[in-house]
Amino acid sequence: MAEEKENAEAEVPEQPKKGSKLMIIIILVSVIVLGAGGFMGFKLMAGKKTSEETHEKKVEAETSIIALNPFVLNLADHGRYLKVTIQFEVTDTSLEETVEAKTPQLRDTIITLVSSKSLNAISSPEGKFQLKDEVLFRANQIMGMERDVFKNLYFTEFVMQ
Repeated sequence: MAEEKENAEAEVPEQPKKGSKLMIIIILVSVIVLGAGGFMGFKLMAGKKTSEETHEKKVEAETSIIALNPFVLNLADHGRYLKVTIQFEVTDTSLEETVEAKTPQLRDTIITLVSSKSLNAISSPEGKFQLKDEVLFRANQIMGMERDVFKNLYFTEFVMQ
């Protein structure tokens, strides 16, 4: 019986497999296609970054920062104080003179708004973001232009007592 198995194995010659050659060709083509696609995607993304960077540089060149003198305010809570310094980001540098002329109105609006707030309302990060939004909205209203003059505002000092 053992001899029959050896004879049977000896009679079957090894044939090259057609499926394995086809599989190798498919794998090679897939690797080439995926590599080319990855390379093209990388080049496209690198091109977008450079155009975004140049756009950011243009935006930075067009905007400017205007700092207001610090505010020391009584909060709505009795015996609570806030010292805050605010800087506005102006959307167009040509509007700086207009903003400087309206500084007293801006300061009055900020004093009125912030002094009406309680310590609990502005002590959390959400409260600070809400205060920022309210001040920014009112400041743009004061300017009375068709488009927003102020892009953003920054609290550079925020001390509560």
